[in-house]
This record gives sequence, C-alpha cells and structure tokens, in this order.
Amino acid sequence: MARDLLPSIGALVAFESAARHLNFSRAAAELHLTQGAVSRQIRELETRLGLALFERINQRVFLTDAGESYRLEVARILADLASTTERTMASAGGAEVLNLAVLPTFAARWLVPRLPKFLKNHPQATFNFSVRNEPFSFTDVRLDAAIHFGEPTWPGAVCEFLCIEEIYPVAAPAICERFGLNEVAAIARAPLLHQSSRPTAWADWFAAEGLSTTGAYSGSRFDQFSMIAEAAVAGMGVALMPRFMIETELASNRLTLLTGRPLDAGKAYWFVYPEAKVRTRLVRSFGAWLKTEAATPSAPVSA
Repeated sequence: MARDLLPSIGALVAFESAARHLNFSRAAAELHLTQGAVSRQIRELETRLGLALFERINQRVFLTDAGESYRLEVARILADLASTTERTMASAGGAEVLNLAVLPTFAARWLVPRLPKFLKNHPQATFNFSVRNEPFSFTDVRLDAAIHFGEPTWPGAVCEFLCIEEIYPVAAPAICERFGLNEVAAIARAPLLHQSSRPTAWADWFAAEGLSTTGAYSGSRFDQFSMIAEAAVAGMGVALMPRFMIETELASNRLTLLTGRPLDAGKAYWFVYPEAKVRTRLVRSFGAWLKTEAATPSAPVSA
C-alpha cells in the first residue's frame, strides 16, 4: 500500500460532512471547526487528489462528478472504520463479541427473551445483531454467524439444524366467539390474516384439512409475523402463526389455538457460520446452546 497517497482522516471527515450538507458552514458546525479549517482541509485533499471535488454555481456549492463518486466511497470507508472501532472497543476487558445476523421476528420473539440464560453462563459474551432476511456472503460482511430459515444451502458455510417450523391457526377469544371457531369449517368463514411472503399458507392449510380453498387468498397481508400477531390480538382475524412466536400471547389467553392440524412449513431454522469459524469458542458454545433451546418443548417442534 502506498501510504504516502493516503489523505488524513480529518480531511476525509471534513469532505464527507461538507459533501453531505453541500455547505461548508454546516459541516464546520457539525465538526466543531471553523469554516476556514474545513475549507483548508478540503483544499489540501483536492491538491492531493489532483482534481476538484466541489464547484460553485450561483453562490451554491455542488459536487463534481468525481466528488460524488469519491463521497460514496469515503462515506462507506468511514462507516466501516466507525463500526470496526466500535467492535474493537466492545471487546475491551476480555469480552467476546458475536456479530450475528438475525431474522427480526425470530430474534424479537424467541431469541432475545432466552438470551439472558446464555449470558448468565457466558458473562463475557457481547452480541451485535444485524437484520438479514436473505442469505449473504460471509466474505463480504463482518458477521460471525446467522440465523437462517429455509434450506441448508449456504456456500462456504456450515449449517447446523435448529428446528422445523409448524404453523397453527390462532385467533383472539372475541373472534373465536363471534365466528364460533370450535370447528375447522368455521375458520373458512372468518377474516384471514396473511404473511406476505407466504401467500399460499391458508390455501395449503385448507387443502390439508379437506376444505375448499375458495376465499383462502382474501384478507389483510403483513410483511412480518410480529405484525400478524398484533393484528390477531386486536381481533382483525384468524392467523397462521408459528407457535414459538406467540408463546406470550397464548400464555396470557390473548390468543387461542384453534382446532385443526398444524401446517408443516416444509423448511427449518438453521444456525449458519463460515467454515473459518468452526473452532471459534463463542460460535461453538452459542450454537450448542441454540440447539438445546430449540429442542425444548416451548420451542418450535424439533425434528
């Protein structure tokens, strides 16, 4: 690396702020510097680069094409540097840090409520959560592991089985009483709540119960199971929900399991981590704990 080509962090920070605001005065106020100091940093940066990053038109500041391209890269580099610094600081005092990609509803409704049990036996562990709904390349992101729902196919990674997912019809007591939901056929007459990424779930459930699928696609749709759970509690209709995601609502009788067989989603939850992390102590211990928790009666049905 030609280190003599590298500009100072101060110059990059000044440029990024000025480029974001398109205003040197605002950048100076944000950085607690004088406008002159910001201007000087940017002039030195332009001199080092050998090109103009800003231009003035009608007393307004604009980025040149080169400046806009540079801004995107500098913003990414500074964000990565800040993130790396935060992670390094988090490991002070011997702390072990696990950067974990999670599915938002699974994390909020199943993982996080159980995590204190893991931390009790691993007090040095620290977690950084990042939402990822789709598989990604571990070589492109600074993540140690992921919770994945789907098939055990992830290039360059180890996939450890956690549990399969079965979904149950549930409704608030008021909806049960209103539509007489004490038999399977009655569910077809109630308003249905759908998960947007699983548009055929109700049709599949009706077919498995030997019912007509007419009307199985009508009803409100939601992006997240957490939203469906709240809608069901509010009495908007009947939902198909993984049981482990509504443990609290079932225990408090805000939702009731309805008659009928659970529907096998045909997929499973997996703990995934790059092959290079096979011997990492925190990854191993967290994975073992996850599998134990997933096998308990209150978790999703274990294969």
